[in-house]
Order: sequence, then C-alpha cells, then structure tokens
Amino acid sequence: MKTLLQAQIFFEKDELHGMQTMHEFIMQFLHKRNLKGATLLEAKSGFKENERVFKPNELFSFDDVPMLIIFIDEEHTVKNTLTELMKEVKGLFITTHPVQHWSVE
Repeated sequence: MKTLLQAQIFFEKDELHGMQTMHEFIMQFLHKRNLKGATLLEAKSGFKENERVFKPNELFSFDDVPMLIIFIDEEHTVKNTLTELMKEVKGLFITTHPVQHWSVE
C-alpha cells in the first residue's frame, strides 16, 4: 500500500480559459505532466458557500453545471502541478488529501 496525494478541482462547466473550456484546459494541462491519473466529473447538483443549491438539469434551469476534476500522484508532484496550475488559472477551488493506493503485486 502506497500513500499518494489526491487533488480535487471544483469549477463550473461554462467557465473558459482563453478560448478553451476550463475542463479541456485543465485536463490537457494535467495530461502534459504525466500524472498517474485524472478524472473529470459532471455533477447533477451543487452549491457554493452562502448560495442556493444549483439544479442545472431541471427543466428551464439556467444554473451552472458543477464540474470536478480529481487527480492523484506523489505528494510533491501534485503540489508542484497545483502551484503551476494556479499561476495559469485564478479563482479555482482546490482541495487535497492523502489517499492509500491498493494494488496486488
């Protein structure tokens, strides 16, 4: 069993970075760094501090769709990657926590 660091990046589907969608930019940014893995999730609902619950899938809703990118790697790699990402993109909500990687060897 090996301890890795997992990062979660929260943002909204309609956010852009230049002419690119935020999720495309971040996934390409992470892929270029040869991380152990990353996953993009599109949420059905969410809320921010002091705001109402967003329900983008309801009929006639104009709510933003919450998005989440999760990735894992060695602690120093995740921290360096996040530091570089935050130089490129301002205002992302990011959390990290250690995880145990289980594998059969």
